[in-house]
Amino acid sequence: MLKQAFVRYPGGAALLAGLLSATGFAPLNLWPVTLACLIALIQIVETAPDRRAAFTRGWLFGVGHFTCGLNWIAHAFTFQDSMPHWFGYGAVVLLSLYLAVYPGLATLCAWRADKLLSSWLGKGRADERREPLSFILLFAALWIATEYLRATLFTGFAWNPLGVILIAPHAAIGATLIGTYGLGAIMILTAGGLLLALRRQFRPAAALLLPFFAFSLWGLLAPGPAAPPGAPRIRIVQPNIGQDEKYSVEAEYRNFRKLSTLSGQPRPAPRLIFWPEAAIPAYLDMEPDWRGRLASLLGPGDLLLTGGDKIYFKPVEENGALVNKLSGANNSVWIVTPAATIAGRYSKAHLVPYGEYLPMRSILEPIGLSRLVPGDADFWPGPGPQSLTLPATTGRPALKMGIQICYEIIFSGQVIDAHNRPDFLFNPSNDAWFGSWGPVQHLAQARLRALEEGIPIIRSTPTGVSAIIDARGQVVHALGLNRAGFLDSGLPPALPPTLFARLGNWAPFALMLLLLGAALALRRGKS
Repeated sequence: MLKQAFVRYPGGAALLAGLLSATGFAPLNLWPVTLACLIALIQIVETAPDRRAAFTRGWLFGVGHFTCGLNWIAHAFTFQDSMPHWFGYGAVVLLSLYLAVYPGLATLCAWRADKLLSSWLGKGRADERREPLSFILLFAALWIATEYLRATLFTGFAWNPLGVILIAPHAAIGATLIGTYGLGAIMILTAGGLLLALRRQFRPAAALLLPFFAFSLWGLLAPGPAAPPGAPRIRIVQPNIGQDEKYSVEAEYRNFRKLSTLSGQPRPAPRLIFWPEAAIPAYLDMEPDWRGRLASLLGPGDLLLTGGDKIYFKPVEENGALVNKLSGANNSVWIVTPAATIAGRYSKAHLVPYGEYLPMRSILEPIGLSRLVPGDADFWPGPGPQSLTLPATTGRPALKMGIQICYEIIFSGQVIDAHNRPDFLFNPSNDAWFGSWGPVQHLAQARLRALEEGIPIIRSTPTGVSAIIDARGQVVHALGLNRAGFLDSGLPPALPPTLFARLGNWAPFALMLLLLGAALALRRGKS
């Protein structure tokens, strides 16, 4: 009966498979369900009668996949009273209709390439040259290309790449070699291998399943690097300040008291103290009193790393006089010293559309749409990945710190300055408005960056999940959702640069070419 439903209603089957496939992401982590849904997708697309059907079936799969996986976006609209809260659910569907174009392109191009190879090498007898293994190889290769395009076109939206699901079965360690987009291809190959096994084509099935099992075994056996004795001491603060309190003037003192209490008393050993994104409502370069308040929390050798805005003004003539008017801002991380000075600042480069700036403001603002983050001025992007030097002090060597604020951490191959490799990454974030699914999905993607680059990542968020992630992508310590607390630990060490750290996204592109070449060789060998 199920097989008949797939044959009679392939579009509905693709949509349902897409919806269920998203359960493989955090927090559910039902990765076998995702593999089963990908098996269904391969079968549905493989039997498509024409190009339009091939695209539509992949697109419908994507609509279901993204609508379910990105449901947390709707939660953000409950904090924006200038727009109706129900609009959040519409926004999820509208975004999914667009994002689904990319899996649709993958299925269309794989279907078309398979037909062209069949026709070319089979001298026009396409139907007689059908080869499921070739289609699977083409589909995996083109998934790499289209997922990369999703992450880069129109500023990109790289949330929930397919490969992040491999964290649950410990196979994500393959990201050290082929990166996140390469892991997406491994998911397709694994589903294809299972499909061939069901068809009793065991030899090609074994070849396709080998990477998944090899990576899983490697992930289980490879230990994470432990913090050595004498490692720099770090404290991560999670104050459990909700989005409804964050911008409240009345709650400003209470919020600061939470942060300061959780930061603890100064100790003889120097510490790095990490506060979340936009933790304070001050402009530290303009408010020395605020710098003094923060410095009073620090002992000799301590450094405080906190999120806070940097604002810019421009002179505007009003009523015949020049006045300074707010023109823009940076979402920044500041390094505050015990002497109440600023030792460095990083500004977020990859901004969130509709969150930190409003695209097409002149069109959207008059019809009532606004940013989800309070404020009239848009944020401006910073220069991109940088490594800031944290000065040495007694008991702590000089360290290089990379910073990726919130959303920036999801972009594979774009998180560190490769020419000035940091010792660790700091990923302050504010996930308080992303419900229960968004924060854990964000954490999973940060774990992929640690794996890819071979460096530890420190996450501090207002409401969770704050965490210490080692260079093997393992969560060493974490504070769960909606808990106030702190994490004290030694800083995990970095590993030597991984293959992906050296090659960047050329590594998954090389895998893509290998898969395309294998599909072509397979066809030629059977022609």
